[in-house]
Amino acid sequence: MATGNGTMHDGSVRPSGTSRTASRRRVLRLAGGGLALAALTAGTVGCDEGAVDVEGSGGAGGEQPKGDDKKPGDGDGDGTGGDGKAPKPLWTKTTSAETYGDNDELVVAAGVVIASGSPLAALDTATGRQKWSLPGGTVPGAPLLLGKDTLYLASGRYDGTVTGYDPASGKETWRSRLGRGYRQPQPIAVDEKQVYVIAEILEDDGSSKTNVIAALDGTTGRIAWKEQRDLGTVQNGIHAAVRGRRLVYTDFKKNLTVRDTATGGQVWTRKTTETNYGFFAVHEDLVIVPQGKKLQAFALSDGKEKWSLEASDLALFREPAVVEDVLYIADSARTVRAVDPRTGKPLWQSEALADAGLQVPRQYVKAGGTLYGATDLDEKGGVIALDAGTGEVRWTFNDGSGDHHAWLVATDGERVFALHGSKLHALPV
Repeated sequence: MATGNGTMHDGSVRPSGTSRTASRRRVLRLAGGGLALAALTAGTVGCDEGAVDVEGSGGAGGEQPKGDDKKPGDGDGDGTGGDGKAPKPLWTKTTSAETYGDNDELVVAAGVVIASGSPLAALDTATGRQKWSLPGGTVPGAPLLLGKDTLYLASGRYDGTVTGYDPASGKETWRSRLGRGYRQPQPIAVDEKQVYVIAEILEDDGSSKTNVIAALDGTTGRIAWKEQRDLGTVQNGIHAAVRGRRLVYTDFKKNLTVRDTATGGQVWTRKTTETNYGFFAVHEDLVIVPQGKKLQAFALSDGKEKWSLEASDLALFREPAVVEDVLYIADSARTVRAVDPRTGKPLWQSEALADAGLQVPRQYVKAGGTLYGATDLDEKGGVIALDAGTGEVRWTFNDGSGDHHAWLVATDGERVFALHGSKLHALPV
């Protein structure tokens, strides 16, 4: 399944709980969806200068789980870090990244790693050298959407354009236009046949009170269908995923909606009790949504609840992710769970984060037997490596910069890429 999530796994969610102070960046990211601060120069590919200030392998260090008396930053460079120590980065680069803490702002594909920013730069995963750049960069608040070997980007030109690029070369390979009657169309999901976008409907005076969701043919760019959404819905804070004949998405107004991908018709919709900033996970025929202290799974076909799971007293569920058919989710009490997404049955539960005094991950990727989580807050956070079979903490990586941006993580299976502010680190697995 392809989603708006740059790491290409099924979903995610932000809790209310202890990280509210750090959610200001997320609110800015959601509000930024309707603003164009940079124009995307379609089809223009830069050379190897300008987008990235190349540095040597940086002085990034790591933090140890509680009880480890080894000094941070003494990693030996292998994938395990050795004795609870974080591995040293293979390379560290200063990028043009302009992130707001969402999971689709760092992606890996075709041998390059790309962080949302202006200019948009693609770095070689092995060396960190710049392969190409797009001078216009990305529209703030719009995702880096990967699917069908294509990187889909919103245009900042206010001309209703969505463009696709070859991630290996940066060359334009696809283009579609909704028209000038629509402002700032943003791609939200993609499958084998169509690209799905949300756009504001412009009034005669240039204002907008409503928005439209549309499907664009993935080959020709022609509009397959277009449906006006209800008054009161917004195009900000959209998270979406496609599963067969179902397009499921949330927005910043606590709407959870499922549409038929062939016709655009609304299959069902419901209000959620907690926004969690709209993150969810999808597995097979289920959409899994955290709502405060309850985690619920609904059938994509009709919206009926199939299972639910409750957090411990006073704890609130965080962002979920389905990785290799396992649902991983933490709560505000710093308990991490691995759950069977088909049944809601816990596979394991770990309090290792609480024992070590570490922050809770809000994004997950997996390489080998290790689960890598990226945290929202920097202090006692960063990238946390967990045993995927038990949830035990193996090591934590932090660059020591103190940057207030949330951490983002992605992987190509050979390396783990950690983005923190403008710093991008490649870690061995």
